[in-house]
Amino acid sequence: MSQTQSTLTQTPLEKTWVPWMKSRMTSVPQFTNSPTMIVMVGLPARGKTYISKKLTRYLNWIGVTTKVFNVGQYRRNATQSYNSFEFFRPDNTEAMKIRKACALAALKDVCDYFTIGLGQVVVFDATNTTPDRRELLLSFAKENGYKVFFVESICDDPEIIEENIKQVKLSSPDYVGCDKDEAVADFLKRIECYKLTYVPLDDIKDRNLSYIKIFNVGSRYLVNRVQDHIQSRIVYYLMNIHVTPRSIYLSRHGESELNLVGRIGGDSGLSQRGANFANALGTYMRGQCIRDLKVWTSHMKRTIQTAEALGVQYEQWKALNEIDAGVCEEMTYEEIQENYPEEFALRDQDKYRYRYPKGESYEDLVQRLEPVIMELERQENVLVICHQAVMRCLLAYFLDKSADELPYLKCPLHTVLKLTPVAYGCKVESVFLNVEAVNTHRDKPVVGKNTHSSSSSSLIQQT
Repeated sequence: MSQTQSTLTQTPLEKTWVPWMKSRMTSVPQFTNSPTMIVMVGLPARGKTYISKKLTRYLNWIGVTTKVFNVGQYRRNATQSYNSFEFFRPDNTEAMKIRKACALAALKDVCDYFTIGLGQVVVFDATNTTPDRRELLLSFAKENGYKVFFVESICDDPEIIEENIKQVKLSSPDYVGCDKDEAVADFLKRIECYKLTYVPLDDIKDRNLSYIKIFNVGSRYLVNRVQDHIQSRIVYYLMNIHVTPRSIYLSRHGESELNLVGRIGGDSGLSQRGANFANALGTYMRGQCIRDLKVWTSHMKRTIQTAEALGVQYEQWKALNEIDAGVCEEMTYEEIQENYPEEFALRDQDKYRYRYPKGESYEDLVQRLEPVIMELERQENVLVICHQAVMRCLLAYFLDKSADELPYLKCPLHTVLKLTPVAYGCKVESVFLNVEAVNTHRDKPVVGKNTHSSSSSSLIQQT
């Protein structure tokens, strides 16, 4: 940052933010239910936004509608441009007014979000480092009947902080076009500005609050006054995630005998091409040169036979069994349409929530797979050999896909998906192992048209 950029007098900020703020601050409606505000606490570069996004993704996946409100984005919208760390000095009264106004604007939007019934949980992503700011949030929540759960990230490991700045903060809109070294220096000065007024949650003074403290990205935790089921699930989740670099490999089993004839479910063994894929998968995984690779399968023959070809130990999870199609097990889609036309139509209308008679829905499957997700978050490198519906659910979690998108995610046979967690998401590599297989994917039906067609005899088309 140059010296000429280090002041706040670029243009009168009031011209930008005052009209913007007035447009945001209309009357605040009341909410009669008790939704939850998750309030982040901590200095910059402590992983608060990482936690916010990851936690939101998890809660949405399990069916608890959640949204992040990032106050930094409100500040960027209000000021249009960033000058320097000077903006965050506690004695910069003009900037302090803007920052408080942005927090109030975010709270207004939180209230609107809850009032019109869009969600059950919000994550208020900001530093919230002073008792005054936290008291403002608590008063707001009390007035509107919201529960508050604080998540404080505390980190004093300089290596972790430096890595976070390099990986995340330098790509922030605040530093577009800036010299890398100057941007790092400016951000470190911004942290020092926050340190001047930072007061962590106090074990004595704040003993009546609900919170979790996370020390050095998970080396230690402190939990206080968990109020309900949602908060307990939040705590359990946050105590299982880690930031160790790793890869998760997702693969369906090799093509099965029932796949060849277009029948769903069942417990058949591999076809010859399926056996060929199992051998190819073993060759591919050995080529990855992964130490201490964990391999998980379902209890079904086709996943076990696929894992056997790897020549390594594997663990069987009943939770990874394919979705239970109930009375439709081992039927073709044509047979389901002929014998259960109403059920067939109902499934096309809402595939995520539709439950097979005496079977399961995708919604049921997500609940069944939650322990698998928790264990995946705890582990490092894992290969999961599973089934189409199961793989869709796992993939939807990592890629933040909605319930409407989830049942139609493409998870072809004989293809490995390599997932590598990155700063705020997940990088995906799709690797086809060059063994042909039938295509078991059905596209989402077009409303008003009967788009069903059997794809059981067509080969996967690779591009």
